[in-house]
Amino acid sequence: MRIGAVPVEGEPAARWGVDWATGGLVTPHLRHTLTGHTGPVRAAATTVVDGRAVAVTASDDDTVRAWDLVTRRQIGKPLEGHSGWAYVVAVVVMDNRTIAVTGGEDGMVRVWDLGTGQQIGEPLIGHTDRVQAVATAVLEGQPVAVTGGRDGVVRVWDLATGQAIGELPTGDVGAVYAVATAVLDGRPVAVTSSYETVRVWDLTTCQPLGEPLPGHTPGVRAVATTVVDGRSVAVTGNADGTVRVWDPTTGQPIGEPLTGHTDYVCAVATAVVGGRPVAVTGSHDKTVRVWDLTTGQQVGEPRTGHTRGVLAVATAVVGGRPVAVTGGLDKTVRVWDLATGQQVGEPRTGHTGPVLAVAMVVVGGRPVAVTGSWDGTVRVWDLTTGQPIGQPLTGHTGPVLAVETTVVGGRQIAITGSTDRTARVWDLATGQQVGEPLTGHTGPVCAVATVVVGGRLVAVTYSTDATVQVWDVTTGQPISKLLTGHTGPVWAMAAVTVDGHPIATTTSTDATVRVWDLTTGQQVGEPLTGHTDQVNAVVTAVVDGRPVAVTSSADETVRVWDLTSGQQVGEPLIGHTSPVWAVVTAVVDGRPIAVTSSADETVRVWDLTTGQQLASLPFPLPVHAVTMTPDGRLTAGFGWEIAGFSPC
Repeated sequence: MRIGAVPVEGEPAARWGVDWATGGLVTPHLRHTLTGHTGPVRAAATTVVDGRAVAVTASDDDTVRAWDLVTRRQIGKPLEGHSGWAYVVAVVVMDNRTIAVTGGEDGMVRVWDLGTGQQIGEPLIGHTDRVQAVATAVLEGQPVAVTGGRDGVVRVWDLATGQAIGELPTGDVGAVYAVATAVLDGRPVAVTSSYETVRVWDLTTCQPLGEPLPGHTPGVRAVATTVVDGRSVAVTGNADGTVRVWDPTTGQPIGEPLTGHTDYVCAVATAVVGGRPVAVTGSHDKTVRVWDLTTGQQVGEPRTGHTRGVLAVATAVVGGRPVAVTGGLDKTVRVWDLATGQQVGEPRTGHTGPVLAVAMVVVGGRPVAVTGSWDGTVRVWDLTTGQPIGQPLTGHTGPVLAVETTVVGGRQIAITGSTDRTARVWDLATGQQVGEPLTGHTGPVCAVATVVVGGRLVAVTYSTDATVQVWDVTTGQPISKLLTGHTGPVWAMAAVTVDGHPIATTTSTDATVRVWDLTTGQQVGEPLTGHTDQVNAVVTAVVDGRPVAVTSSADETVRVWDLTSGQQVGEPLIGHTSPVWAVVTAVVDGRPIAVTSSADETVRVWDLTTGQQLASLPFPLPVHAVTMTPDGRLTAGFGWEIAGFSPC
């Protein structure tokens, strides 16, 4: 990706970009994901407003929204006026103002001042059905809009007066799906597509130029124009999954169809990348593809990230880099870096089952992630390159549910827990298991934490057998009796020192959080109650000088607890819409934060001082595991893939 963090309006932006991923569900080309629309995003256009790169999107939620592509924030309020889906959008400059022209399900064409966010004048009325195509051009020095509708009519509008100044005699061709404009031999033209016909029109005379472009099977859904080797070309996308390039002067196709998409091509845009003209296409197959229009070859791998069909594509230049802006049925707007089109190195492969746990440590001076999976293996990853280090660590005979890292005798180790009822200790430098497995639990070992008790490093393990066990990490021997008290399986645990006492904080399916003195083996105070369902995860942090525990639950909330007083701090952190599976804490830019992952396919970032959500990162699958380095780098496990993020 860069899957970008989606900032919450009114809060400082917290942003991470994906540096690497082990599979194809997330791509390093995806820079940011912008959320806000509550319906499929049907159309996108880009422009510059007051010197900043802006994307404008139209959606089935009846709104048009403008986005700052540098800050990744929505600009102002949604533009509201259409009484049904906002279906298409184009932009143009008129009287030194940047304006957007939109068409909708209501058959109206509306004009908006993007500087003020206000509609200009009355709607342009003429179409008798949905307006589903729009482009802009300059005709005799005046900005015009060219619109096409499901009524089969193409109209030309003077944007200064709001009057229709022409109608293209399309005949009985059915609904018009797409319109693009260009300059051909010095005259402005429009290229339109209907179900099975692509035509070129002289906008001055409103007459067709030559015969329809032959070759497409029925379903020409998208059209764009550009210049290749000094000549104007049209690029079309089709229901058969092909992309075709045409010479509008001769009406002949250029080269063979571009193939790769496996479903409808819904959107086409063009750009220049590295001095070469390219087409960017979006499809119902959920992918975005880039094509070199000089060679006719696809550039790099498909861009993946959308979880449903891609309906809209536009291109822009942001910070000197070419980007594509796409919208889809998944209700998101995504921004892709077109300059990073080549795969770097060999494909990364990894776990063959879901990733259930992840932790971080520094080995040999480099930050690494250690992951545990349903496939029963533990793997170590270089967080800088995203490459696996050595062979998988094998020994567990069931899924690996928990991973903790620490230092023992100057060497970095990992301690893992599994459904095989054991915990195992691994030397991360050699990749070898240290000693015998830690046995004693009668159920799966769901979590591991480490803490110093009486001057020695201990590991604390918990299990679905509702018990907690404390182990001497150096000898591998249990050093206290089992801690009991939960009335259901123990699901998560964290260890910390409070007022000089080593304690463990545990969670359970019984919806409680309990605190234990690891020196005495006794429960401290009453259970912490508030969650209304299974508590899935717990970590500790320091907020305003006091130690706290942060818990996440199947009740979709995150809660913060003062470990000194045993009281909940503030209101629950609300935002997730499904069970919250994992939580990690860190200090970023001087403020304590929590990062949570959920079955709702998001990772969310929270300010622990204010309780405000700072950002949300959307994923293609539920996210089971997440962790963070002290410098703010994130690693997330979703499905059986892993992705690494860094602040940006």
